[in-house]
Amino acid sequence: MAETAVQTDHEPGAAPAPPPRGRRGRRTVLVASALVVVAAVAVVGALGLGGGGSQEGSSAPPRSGSTVPVTRTTLTERTTVDGQLGYGTEIPLPVKATGTVTWLPAEGTTVKRGGTLLRVDDRPVVLLYGTLPMYRELGLTAGTQQGTQQGTRQETGAEGDTQKSGDQGRTDEPSGAPAPSGSPTPGGAGAGAGAGGTGAGAGGSGGTLRGMDVLQFESNLAALGYTGFTVDEEFTGLTARAVRRWQKSLGLPQTGTVGVGDVVYSAGKVRIGHANARLGSPATDDVLTYTGTSRKVVVNASAAEDSWAVRRAAVTIALPDGKSVKGEVASVGKSATAPEEGGGEGDSAAPTVPVTITVKDQKSVGRLESAPVTVEYVGRERADVLTVPVAALVALAEGGHGLETADGRFVAVKTGLFADGRVEVSGSAVREGMNVRIPE
Repeated sequence: MAETAVQTDHEPGAAPAPPPRGRRGRRTVLVASALVVVAAVAVVGALGLGGGGSQEGSSAPPRSGSTVPVTRTTLTERTTVDGQLGYGTEIPLPVKATGTVTWLPAEGTTVKRGGTLLRVDDRPVVLLYGTLPMYRELGLTAGTQQGTQQGTRQETGAEGDTQKSGDQGRTDEPSGAPAPSGSPTPGGAGAGAGAGGTGAGAGGSGGTLRGMDVLQFESNLAALGYTGFTVDEEFTGLTARAVRRWQKSLGLPQTGTVGVGDVVYSAGKVRIGHANARLGSPATDDVLTYTGTSRKVVVNASAAEDSWAVRRAAVTIALPDGKSVKGEVASVGKSATAPEEGGGEGDSAAPTVPVTITVKDQKSVGRLESAPVTVEYVGRERADVLTVPVAALVALAEGGHGLETADGRFVAVKTGLFADGRVEVSGSAVREGMNVRIPE
């Protein structure tokens, strides 16, 4: 009867109306629609068509059941650590001059050989190059001074051609450059006396000052252009004459003697750090700090993972501007430093050792003097091994990993090094060139 009632309610020639849908019927339609949408999303995700845009150019193959070949290559494990670009740790200058500080250079100033590091009692403290510290006064001994003074007076007279045998009061230093050792002088007397003066130093009662510190100082004196003596381990009268000319250029009394506080030695030119004293303060052995003039990177490497840090190991330094420069490990600290306290609950930071990395091409760093950088180094490396994308690995029911071949078979493999999105694989059923499937 219900069916007849429905038909009489329609106009003649009209299509039959659909049967009435109750609450249960609508629920069934909604559930079916939801299942279709979920299935569509799953397919889109598997095909890599979701809202991430096109993946064109990506090195990883899409996870759509496509196949990739097993390739033979070299896998390299690369690790990055944080570092700090700068000039290295500042260390105190070994200043031994005593008195009042009367002049200081600006921080960041570069001082070369012969340059003034600071002034104490208005006397310059000069930088020279060397590894042996200044530990004693350099000059003529008592036995050499008398002979040298006599030779100097007579040589002065010979150069001016006015020296008289009775004139023993003139001791002024000649203004011209000294004659080279062994060179002839007018009249012959000056040459003989000069030689006698030097010889008296060698065999005099006080002896001649000798040592490696003398050789180091004379090498610097000659490099600065004050010559006329033999660069060796012996401080002679000719050395003293060159010292007096050097002292005259510095505005110092021309004594021919170099005091312990007059010079400071370093391995090369230095960059002035910060001052620990002000003008008018007493000079101390830590009045100034310095560094080298080449920029370098210091990394606080984990003491448990510092096997990469060996001298001459090559690294890559990523600068803040995105550029990369080559570096080389120069030194590794011998003592590990514990992490600072207060790092937060659960802080498990390991002790670290300082690793210093040099940059040979200083121009590649640009104008940066200090900046945080990232250092990349090579950890492990496996050469000439079979590899596949990591995504090709499948977990086998019996345990371990395997690969799915193009025809649907599964072969067990042993995994090795993971690096750059690939993994080293080996096994009796794996060969170079075989195609394996990327699981869906």
